[in-house]
Amino acid sequence: MALMNHSQYKETLVQARYVTNEVLQKNWYTKLSNISLSVIGQSEEGEEIASITLGRGSKKVLMWSQMHGNESTTTKAALDLVNFLSSKNELAKIINDNCTITLVPILNPDGAKRYTRANANNIDLNRDAKLLSQLESQALRKLFEAFGPDYCFNLHDQRTLFSAGNAKKPATISFLSPASDPERKMNPTRESAMKLIVAMNQELQKEIPGQVGRYDDGFNDNCVGDFFQMKKVPTILFEAGHYPNDYEREKTREYIFHSLIEALKVIAENRIHEFRVADYFKIPENEKRFYDILVKNPQEINPDLTPNVSVGIRFKEVLETNRVLFEPEIVDVAELNGYFGHETFDCSLKNDVEQLHSRKEILNLIVNSKN
Repeated sequence: MALMNHSQYKETLVQARYVTNEVLQKNWYTKLSNISLSVIGQSEEGEEIASITLGRGSKKVLMWSQMHGNESTTTKAALDLVNFLSSKNELAKIINDNCTITLVPILNPDGAKRYTRANANNIDLNRDAKLLSQLESQALRKLFEAFGPDYCFNLHDQRTLFSAGNAKKPATISFLSPASDPERKMNPTRESAMKLIVAMNQELQKEIPGQVGRYDDGFNDNCVGDFFQMKKVPTILFEAGHYPNDYEREKTREYIFHSLIEALKVIAENRIHEFRVADYFKIPENEKRFYDILVKNPQEINPDLTPNVSVGIRFKEVLETNRVLFEPEIVDVAELNGYFGHETFDCSLKNDVEQLHSRKEILNLIVNSKN
């Protein structure tokens, strides 16, 4: 099946990386009609945590985004999904007839406002599943228990450093069916989540071949996905990663949108059994092989550096006046064989050096770098 025309449903008033309650209240919530919008709780600083419910079917799907406040790509994709499900598209009708979907667009509104992973108390909500020490964690748990989902989608962003396996391919999208015990045993709950991931991966491979990864499944029962999987609810971790030249993650947003629709379609049509667990394990595991910028032969412009080293640069995300800036910083000066750059410069090549001279901030980092 051809992928849906994302541009038709994209919420154009919510873009870039800084997405907060205020942004949604100003640009999106006011446009919702005939959709159930509820407040499920408050954040530690008193911000409302909203949920949206769509559909009328018997299969219940719970999804939440921005559990980490600085991970907004999946929130944007979820808004697009709501726009799609509110349309007259035939597939939207099939999903709505067979599924009831509850979405929490921003679980961590205080972290979203600060553009931080943690909440206002500097607690990682994805390490609070058992303790329930934070109001946001309590709100999600109460919703989980009241709604009684058949499936859970845990929506996140991942850093630009991840590759899909050891190939020179960014992990644009990664998935995980979390473990439900320390031995990471297989069981029907995990297998259902794995099969849904296989379904999504098959569609994504048609568009971004080799750019889908499988996240590490180390068990931690204080992680929400692992905890819900322990409760015998198939749970999928979605990780929105890097697509070339897409630091605002608008292209990745599109692929998350398609993934969500495919998963809901398979659930609605009772087709999970058509997919094989073995194909889940064919998805390459994420590896940390990328720098945002990789500079080879830097000693050509900085003679203080020893031969054979390269300079690995990653961008630090900095919030400034409601906008996220990407500030380069050196993280490695070493022999970096087997590592890649989303952008690569070789200082032994004249054209690359000329390009660096037009990138003064990068050039200054290299000139002043040390082993």
